[in-house]
Amino acid sequence: MKDAFVIGIAGGTGSGKTTLAKRLKEGFEDDVILLCQDNYYKSFDSLSFEERVKLNYDHPDSFDNELMISQLKMLKSMQTIDRPVYSFVEHRRLEEIVVETPKKVIIVEGILLFENKNLIDLMDIKVFVDTDADLRFIRRLTRDIHERGRDIDSVVNQYLNTVRPMHEAFVEPSKKRADIIIPEGGMNDAAVLMLLDKIKMVLAHQ
Repeated sequence: MKDAFVIGIAGGTGSGKTTLAKRLKEGFEDDVILLCQDNYYKSFDSLSFEERVKLNYDHPDSFDNELMISQLKMLKSMQTIDRPVYSFVEHRRLEEIVVETPKKVIIVEGILLFENKNLIDLMDIKVFVDTDADLRFIRRLTRDIHERGRDIDSVVNQYLNTVRPMHEAFVEPSKKRADIIIPEGGMNDAAVLMLLDKIKMVLAHQ
């Protein structure tokens, strides 16, 4: 069997990349796997919760890229992996794992996918989701409060101190490495249909 086809989806926090990735996966449950960079945050178990909260989670060094690259290579060559699970509430990697079986198409999404050349080299198509900063912030604020147990002050402080500076330093420059740039991510129906057609084409030739 051929290696799996890898679609990388990157973009800033709240850009709509996760929505795009999920919409692409919905119609191909048996043939597509979704791998999120968020699950590959490093786990600083030696630090207290108060110390972990203060870490910069938007810098490339906050990710365990070595593990992610290794596991993506395994999935690409049709091998099963034990994927880590990360808790944004506890700011650490949990003891549980998720067994991911290989599929013909792998969708990988994350804010800093295109910052790492070794990750880029594993991708067949690179998609960058480009969304205005004010809309991205509103989406992040809503998500962090409702899904991650955060309060408004902590979200705003993190955005100003690390999220925004790291976006300008690493995420935005990585856009030039994309093959396709999509405004509004999963809300862009024309782009979604184009990528769905590409997945159908790939599956037909696997």
